Amino acid sequence: MADDDDLENEEVGGADDDDMDGEEGGSSDGASKSKKKKLIIIVAILLLVVGGAAAAFFTGLLEPVLSMITGEDGAHSAAEGDAPEGVGLFHDLPEVLVNLNTAGRKSQFLKMKVSLEVASEQDKLIIDAVKDRVMDNFQVYLRELRVEDLQGSAGMYRLREELLRRVRAATAPAKVRDVLFKEMLVQ
Repeated sequence: MADDDDLENEEVGGADDDDMDGEEGGSSDGASKSKKKKLIIIVAILLLVVGGAAAAFFTGLLEPVLSMITGEDGAHSAAEGDAPEGVGLFHDLPEVLVNLNTAGRKSQFLKMKVSLEVASEQDKLIIDAVKDRVMDNFQVYLRELRVEDLQGSAGMYRLREELLRRVRAATAPAKVRDVLFKEMLVQ
């Protein structure tokens, strides 16, 4: 009996739905579909705008706009004692002499003099304060190198990048632009 009642309700409901689709139901269904489409388009546009703004901020494209809004400009950085854009200040580190990892063969040594390019005089003072930490990082890294690691321009480039990464980690607030080799001897 309950099944018969359900069938009658469905038939009655079905007839009413057909009548509504023909008259008012179709327009309200179409209106809700168009509202959903508009909502999806608005959300997509918002996501694109917010995503684009975030990408511009993180890539540094918004820096000139933000500095203009906050009032910070080139005069502010010059007042801090920063070097002009193309000119760097250089800070020499003490000479490094380490034995290389030779795995039981005859001992080989690396003698190296390095200079750091920094952004300002304040950065030089910071590096002086943590010079021992920088030299320790260099010693630990260089002692694990093999002669093969230093061969060719690719080896020198990898060495420069690794030393720069270690210097920046040790001198965190200071801005070290580059590591320059003044002297390098493998013997």
